[in-house]
Amino acid sequence: MSYAMAAALQAAIYQKLLADPVVGSFVGSAIYDAAPAGERPETYVSLGPEEVRDRSDTSGHGADHRFTVSVVTDAAGFGAAKSAAGAICDALQDADLALARGRLVGLWFDRATARRSGKAGRARRIDLRFRARVEDN
Repeated sequence: MSYAMAAALQAAIYQKLLADPVVGSFVGSAIYDAAPAGERPETYVSLGPEEVRDRSDTSGHGADHRFTVSVVTDAAGFGAAKSAAGAICDALQDADLALARGRLVGLWFDRATARRSGKAGRARRIDLRFRARVEDN
C-alpha cells in the first residue's frame, strides 16, 4: 500500500474545484483545506477527512481513498448549499484529474449528509463523500 499519492490527489481535487466556473459561481475561491480562521465567507468549501485502504495487486501499488468535501454556509435554508454541493458533484464525478504522482483510475460520488451545525443550528453543512482509486506509477 502507499499513502504517497494522498497529497497529489488532494491537490488535483482542489485545483479542479477552484477552476470549475459553476463551483466558483457559488463559492468563488473560498475552497480550503481547513475552515478559515476569523471572518469566514458566507459559503465556503472545506476539503476534509479521508480514509485510505490498500488496493495493491501484482501489477503495482494502489489505494482506495474515501474523502469528504464539505459545503458550509450561514445562508438561510439548504437551497444555496445544495446547489453548491451539486456543482461539486458535477465537477468531480468521473473527473479526469492529472496527479503529480500516480494516476487516477476513477472518481465516484458515494454519499452525502446535510445537517444544521454551528451555534443554535444556524449554519448548514453538507458533507459529500467520494471514492477515488489511485495507482502509483
